[in-house]
Amino acid sequence: MPNQARSSSSEAHIRVQGLTMAYGSYVLQRDLEFEIRRGDIFVIMGGSGCGKSTLLKHMIGLNRPAAGEILYAGQSYWTASPERQNELRRGFGILYQTGALFSSMTLAENVMVPLGELPELSAAERRELASLKLSLVGLAGFEDYYPSEISGGMRKRAGLARALALDPEILFFDEPSAGLDPISAKLLDDLILELRASLGATIVIVTHELASIFAIGTNGVFLDADTKTMLGTGTPQDLLEHPPDPKVRRFLTRGIDS
Repeated sequence: MPNQARSSSSEAHIRVQGLTMAYGSYVLQRDLEFEIRRGDIFVIMGGSGCGKSTLLKHMIGLNRPAAGEILYAGQSYWTASPERQNELRRGFGILYQTGALFSSMTLAENVMVPLGELPELSAAERRELASLKLSLVGLAGFEDYYPSEISGGMRKRAGLARALALDPEILFFDEPSAGLDPISAKLLDDLILELRASLGATIVIVTHELASIFAIGTNGVFLDADTKTMLGTGTPQDLLEHPPDPKVRRFLTRGIDS
């Protein structure tokens, strides 16, 4: 069994090949090439305006590449049939930067929204599953609270509970620590590590928070706005110790250590 686990963790779950992202004739990033293994916590990093969130949108199927491919377990998303694309998307869980909760719904009702894709479930079963997902993120007992009645950190966790609703294979997070104080951000990092360990999900995170990058990142890619391509890929520690470009080191030390 341990050998199987190691084999699984090294398997390429997502492969990005020759990806170019563009808005019309304006190229944002070109020639992106990297792999995300099963069970990775993969960090998309780089300075402002380099295309981190845009890359995430390409990976979840919101933006079509100008060139190149994104493959999930060897299946090209953009050459797949619409039915197959829908199946792949059902394996995604997404936590947006703001949490994106519906303010007029309770936390349980928010988590129940994606469960509407499972018509075989009764209302009571959906409620029970919503309670389970909220308990997974430490919000047991908060089912009937509204987003305005809880803290920012709790809203992020509620958004995470909703992302977990359909038991996704892959979780995508866009700046999950944005707007949180350091303690709340650390608690969210700890929760992400716990969920990866318990659920075995592959996690892709856009973040500029150094503490999070080094605390939870197992792999990553560095995008550069000036050259419009990636400058390196690897673990955050490897990129720090063996930077492929001075910009990578400056980002990972914030210029303190030149």
